[in-house]
Amino acid sequence: MSTKALDIGCGPKPKNPFNAVEVYGIDVRTDVDAGIYKADLVVEPIPFPDESFNFVTAHDFLEHIPRLIYCPERRNAFVEVMNEVWRVLKPGGIFMSFTPAYPNPAAFRDPTHVNIITDETFPAYFDNVNRWATAYGFKGAFEIVSQEWRGPHLLSLLRKVDVPAPAAAA
Repeated sequence: MSTKALDIGCGPKPKNPFNAVEVYGIDVRTDVDAGIYKADLVVEPIPFPDESFNFVTAHDFLEHIPRLIYCPERRNAFVEVMNEVWRVLKPGGIFMSFTPAYPNPAAFRDPTHVNIITDETFPAYFDNVNRWATAYGFKGAFEIVSQEWRGPHLLSLLRKVDVPAPAAAA
């Protein structure tokens, strides 16, 4: 079975921790020969069709996505990125986030870190149980596969699942 991976915010070389057969990257630069496509994910969608990838990875990237922007209307940029990740993953696909996180000082040290992630961000806001980010426009759902600390970084693995049906009114 051929597998495809997308590394968002990939820099000069897309990472491939799942050993996918095909690997693509998204960055603010273009290098199509290296499989890197240009998109500013703060304001643009991921330039691939729905359900294109088995894996999406984000290494040292999500902390650079603002939670809220005005351009010119009010937008929840981080929630939009999470919607895009869910959209391009195949059913059952895995999203891997590797980001410096609170309470480690590395989460705050870099002045370009504008989105502080905690070990409760994904389980509370983007999971398939609480889904608190739906109040801000999140349309998907992820099963939290695992979260672990690796030094200052929080490594989170999330599996794309179907959106739960709304609870029946009593």
